[in-house]
Amino acid sequence: MKNKLLIGFGIVVTIIVFIFLSIFGWVTGTYNTLVNNQVAVQTQQGQVETQLQRRFDLVPQLIGATKGIFKQEQKVFGDIAKARTQYAGAKSGTPDKLEAASEYQSAIARLLVIIENYPALRSNDTVRDLMVSLEGTENRVNVSRQRYNETVQVYNLYIRSFPTLIIAGFLNFDEEQFFTITDENANSAPRVNLVE
Repeated sequence: MKNKLLIGFGIVVTIIVFIFLSIFGWVTGTYNTLVNNQVAVQTQQGQVETQLQRRFDLVPQLIGATKGIFKQEQKVFGDIAKARTQYAGAKSGTPDKLEAASEYQSAIARLLVIIENYPALRSNDTVRDLMVSLEGTENRVNVSRQRYNETVQVYNLYIRSFPTLIIAGFLNFDEEQFFTITDENANSAPRVNLVE
């Protein structure tokens, strides 16, 4: 009788240990996946910021090459300088950094339209070379943003799925923000008025 009781107790303990190890393994695996996905989001955000920094380094050169040719476009230069300052002052990896980059992109789009409307300016070798570099950088920025948003989507879906959302909430894993354009003027082409 005592042997049967010990065997039954051993079976119960084995089942409890097995359940505990299964739950522990699941929690550990979920946590590791959350960390991996979060690091992937941060890595992609770093890639976006690297390409944005390249853009920020090129634009002052382009502005310098074109500034003396048209004085009436000073507002665009002011907007670019303001957005650049906001970007430089924003903490890396924050929504403020992404918002400042969006404002900067909107100002750059207006500058590019201005340059396109000045054929003599486009024929200048320095401006043309800087424009080609800037266009390449814009493509890199777009690809980086797309990859960032895809990574954020995977991460956000994972932390919102059941039962992962329980662990994510308990361990303070929050959703990440997508990279979006926050400037309402970004969807409309800028107007260039050479008369004023």
